[in-house]
Amino acid sequence: MPIYTIIGGVNGSGKSSLTGVLKAQRTDLGLIIDVDKLAKQYGGFLEGGKAAIRQQSRCMQEGISYTQETTLSGQRPAHVARLARQAGYYVRLFYVGISSEAEALRRIANRVAKGGHDIPAQDVHRRYRERYDALAAVLPYCDEAVFFDNENGFVEVAEYRNGELICKGDYRPAWVEELRRFLQQR
Repeated sequence: MPIYTIIGGVNGSGKSSLTGVLKAQRTDLGLIIDVDKLAKQYGGFLEGGKAAIRQQSRCMQEGISYTQETTLSGQRPAHVARLARQAGYYVRLFYVGISSEAEALRRIANRVAKGGHDIPAQDVHRRYRERYDALAAVLPYCDEAVFFDNENGFVEVAEYRNGELICKGDYRPAWVEELRRFLQQR
């Protein structure tokens, strides 16, 4: 069975870093579709995004396992997860959370200072504010969902099973408790 792996989180949360960690630990990620690299290759995020969509479509047509990083914002991530599930994919989500919008902005500024790409602050504000809605839209299509806190390295803090967010271990970042309450109220 092919696997569609989603690495989700707000901008600056550490999605690319988690992808690197997972690449070193796993052999089942398939083709890694990296929109940042495609944006550089094709001259911007719009064209890079179009190239990523083409790669996704090819993977689904050919039944190839693939991985993609996403902020989960907009309707496309849930739509793609639904299509992948309908196409017989095992859909899994690795979500990276951080403590605050200010932390996301700080990390993005640090990335830019090192020559990385910037994200407009209004996009970060909107995506941070809508992050739980975005998660709730994609979770119904996930066969597996694992949540990592990335305040000081990746710590697995929860998983989503049978419609419930189940906390793991003793470390409970505030965002996990907020997400748990949000999902219970839906």
